[in-house]
Amino acid sequence: MQAQLVTVVTGGSRGIGAAVCARLASEGHDIVLGYHSDSSAAAAVAATVRQAGRKCVTVRVDTADETDVNHLFDRAADIGPVTALVNNAGTGGPNGRLTDADPAGIRRALDVNVLGYLLCARRAIQDMERNGGGAIVNISSAAATLGSPGLYVHYAAAKAAVDAMTMGLSKEVGPQGIRVNGVAPGTIWTDFHQDPERPGKVAAAIPLGRAGQPEEIAAAVSWLLSTDASYATGAILRVAGGL
Repeated sequence: MQAQLVTVVTGGSRGIGAAVCARLASEGHDIVLGYHSDSSAAAAVAATVRQAGRKCVTVRVDTADETDVNHLFDRAADIGPVTALVNNAGTGGPNGRLTDADPAGIRRALDVNVLGYLLCARRAIQDMERNGGGAIVNISSAAATLGSPGLYVHYAAAKAAVDAMTMGLSKEVGPQGIRVNGVAPGTIWTDFHQDPERPGKVAAAIPLGRAGQPEEIAAAVSWLLSTDASYATGAILRVAGGL
């Protein structure tokens, strides 16, 4: 009998997070879906998970708040011991040149994209160490190496921090049977972008000639959480169409 798979997905109500929830549910994962504000969207994703025959709990959470993060993982106990975390909740913050950016927006982006990932990973590892291991996938970005000049350098810097965190944690918790990997998407068709048509506008600059789909990122996450990736840790899997 297969052991129960219980996966926490932050930012699970839309875009990449929603696609990850659907993909993992189709592969036997029960889902603890963290969302920030859109309860209707979260409920719709939860319905998709349940249609696949899996359990789903939705939890409103600000991942940059330790109390909220602890509540998210405490609610996971309604399903079972957490076996995986997909750190996905994020925000781009202000678009444009750094010199024009609002400091409060920059701070919020760093809080969510860096502190939020650290807090969620911290709690997940605490639970996984008690339960005999697990796996974490951090959603990074191709921006971490491209820098995103003129768009959101602060976001690129935050994602570079995520990559460093992924590498460091993989070494720190590997001996406890916890794998930590990352997925670095390129431009994806989601509502993350301030300009909703941006993925189409930048397609010509992408070697594959198109922006990606959320399901393509979900497939990479699925592999990293699977037994097929049992010897992979500290890896950043770039899924960016050649960027």
